[in-house]
Parts: sequence; structure tokens; C-alpha cells
Amino acid sequence: MADNSKTEDTASDSLEAAKNATNKKEKLADQVMQNPQVLAALQERLDNTSLTPSSYIETFPKAVIRRIDALKKLQVKCAHIEAKFYEEVHDLERKYAALYQPLFDKRREFINGEAEPTDAEAEWHSENEDEEKLAGDLKNAVVIDEKAEETNVKGIPDFWFTIFRNVDMLSELVQEYDEPILKHLQDIKVKFSEPGQPMSFSLEFHFGPNDYFSNSVLTKTYKMKSEPDKTDPFSFEGPEIVDCEGCTIDWKKGKNVTVKTIKKKQKHKGRGTVRTITKQVPNDSFFNFFSPIKVSGDGESLDEDSEFTLAADFEIGHFFRERIVPRAVLYFTGEAIEDDDNFEEDEEGEEEELEGEEEGEEEEDAETDPKV
Repeated sequence: MADNSKTEDTASDSLEAAKNATNKKEKLADQVMQNPQVLAALQERLDNTSLTPSSYIETFPKAVIRRIDALKKLQVKCAHIEAKFYEEVHDLERKYAALYQPLFDKRREFINGEAEPTDAEAEWHSENEDEEKLAGDLKNAVVIDEKAEETNVKGIPDFWFTIFRNVDMLSELVQEYDEPILKHLQDIKVKFSEPGQPMSFSLEFHFGPNDYFSNSVLTKTYKMKSEPDKTDPFSFEGPEIVDCEGCTIDWKKGKNVTVKTIKKKQKHKGRGTVRTITKQVPNDSFFNFFSPIKVSGDGESLDEDSEFTLAADFEIGHFFRERIVPRAVLYFTGEAIEDDDNFEEDEEGEEEELEGEEEGEEEEDAETDPKV
């Protein structure tokens, strides 16, 4: 009887302990569930777990996952075909660049005063033709020696320099001491790599004789890649610039604007004497454009500032190729810039309109909330 009594007491104690533990857990659970921050974190975790595509796919049978893997392999093959497509596009660009070049050569002649356009070549019907006619009539009423004035003007003065000044992306790079040099810029050309060569394009900046450097042409070559990354083939979205090379500028003595001379005092540790030395340090200038950061070939990654500088360099090179060179006159007159600004304003307008709608919804909710 004593043994049975002890057994019953032990069972009773165990049951009571279990009840107490259960009560504590329930009480703790109630406290946790009443905490909004804990609930929000728990809900977010559940949402992320339930809506993650990879976790959703993992629930499929092995046979379905096998078919999905087959689709991925097909996708990689599509990426390689797409890369070939862009290689052929590059060949087409080269072909049509040869067709554009005679027109660009004539453009250069008109800009630099090497030739005068005929009346037929200069005939242009503007949208503001009536206003221009009135302005012309007023001009004709003023007695001026037009012939004497025309003989002093050659070509279109400061054509390319004006484009640099008009385009924000370029004007930010130009320093005051760069301006006299850029006024000697006579032409900018785009050259594509030859058939069978690695994909690339070069920018050629043609300068007239000047007091700053002896080069007649400064070049910048952008190397491109049009093939899927072996480690991440699905990231392929077309050709990308992967590196660039500049050129050596043969500066004349004392004319190198990419460096500046500073004076620095040095104190001798032993004797205590002080001497003044001069040294050259890098200087901000557009012409640093021709001494770009080199992409490391040993796989080492660049620091964040260098990556940003290189990305900006790639963007500028692409802008020269796609916009500035093909549409130079419109950037000179500002018409292309107005088109770009209008496009950006439309995008901003859409964002503001959406924000306004969201604010309106919030206000409406606030008005209907009895707690407010």
C-alpha cells in the first residue's frame, strides 16, 4: 500500500508540474501576442517564408523540378543566341557608320569653315518661320556692313565647346582652364572595331594646332563584352562596357592642366632647418578623361569610389557615341537638351501624381477613422 501511495503522489506531482509549465507557456504566449512589434516581425517572417519563389518551387515533386531545370538550360542557350544577335548588331553599326561618315565629314567642313553650304544645303524651313521673317526684315532695316562682318567669321565658332557647355554631364567635367583648349576642338568621331576583332568602339577628338599639346587627335577606346557570364548567365542584358583605354597627351612645357604645382615646407629632423620644395599633384580637368582608371586584370575588386568613377566614365563614353556625335547640331542649339528635359519632367510628373493619390487616400482614411 505504501508503494502505491508513493507512486500516486509522484504521478500527481508530475501532473501538477506539467499543468504549471503549460500555464506559464500560455501566459508567455499571451504576453508575446499582445506585443505589436513581435507580431509584426512574426508576420513579416511568415510572409517572406510563404511568398519566396524558391521555397514555393521546393514544394514541387522532383519530376516538376527536373523540368524546371531543363527550362533553365534552355534559357542559357537563349542568352548565348542573344549575345550573337548583339554581335551582328555591332556589325550593322559598323556598316551604317560608314554611310553616316560622308555627312559627318561635310558637317566638319561647315563647322571649321573649310567649305560653305550651297543655298540648297542651307535651306531650312523652321516652325517659327513667320517670326524669323519678321526678325529678318528688321535686320535688313539696320544699315550695317554685313560683308565686312562676314569676312571675320569662319565656320561656326566654338561649336564643340558650346556643346560641352550646354550638356550638364560634360560641363561638370570642364574647368575654367580647360575652356581655351576645348575651343580648338574641331571634330569628334566614333570608330567601331573591325570584323573579327573583340567588340569595342573608340572616340577620336580632333584638335587644331594649339599652344597646349602637340597631339592632333586624342583617343579613348571602350572595350565591350557581349556574352553571358559563366557564373551568372541569367544576368545578361546585352553588350556592356567592361574596360577603357586612354592615350598619352604630349603636353607642351608648363601647359599640362591635369597637374598643378604646389609648394611644401619640410623641416630637417636633426638640424631643424626648413626648406621649401615644389611638387606636382593631380588636378581636376576634363583631360583626365584620357587617363581612365584601369580595371584590374587579376580579379581584384575596385574600391567603391573607383567603381563609381569608372561607371561614370562608361556612361559618358556611351553618351558621346549614342547622342552627342550623331546629333551634335541639336545639342549645339539646345533642342536635344530640351527634348531630354521634357522626357524627364514627364516621369517626375507621373511620380508626383501617384504620390498625390496616395496622400488623398491617407487623408480620406483619417477622416473616416473614428479614433481621429
